[in-house]
Amino acid sequence: MTAVPRRVARVAAGAITEYLGHVETCRVCGGDGRIGNAFGGSSTTCPGCRGTGRRADSEGLRDVTKTKASHYAGAQKASAAVKSTSPTTFEGLGLEKEVKASGLSDDNKARLIREIIEYEGSHGKCTQTFSKKIRKQVRPAGG
Repeated sequence: MTAVPRRVARVAAGAITEYLGHVETCRVCGGDGRIGNAFGGSSTTCPGCRGTGRRADSEGLRDVTKTKASHYAGAQKASAAVKSTSPTTFEGLGLEKEVKASGLSDDNKARLIREIIEYEGSHGKCTQTFSKKIRKQVRPAGG
């Protein structure tokens, strides 16, 4: 019995190429599956063939469209934070009482209370400087 010569399959980065078929090698790494830097240091997986040593199947653009149903679902908005209608800190509540007890018009009272709430939201609490500013607006012009 005669031995039939077998073609030796080329092994590149752990992947066995086609046994008898014609396979084009990667242009970037030359079929090694690894590329090294210019200084001869470490080598990394080839970005062209991703370590297979074979040329990529498609040379065109890669399809990156989203195909999962979850990608089509609209972004669910988080429920809007409930805006408080009165100050929450001790200093803010004291200022609110002073504003409500003043003789200002209802529009001005609402504006000042809204300003107190916004200030608390951005600063965490009412500072002494802010309290003085509000009290100055609450006091009557003559006194």
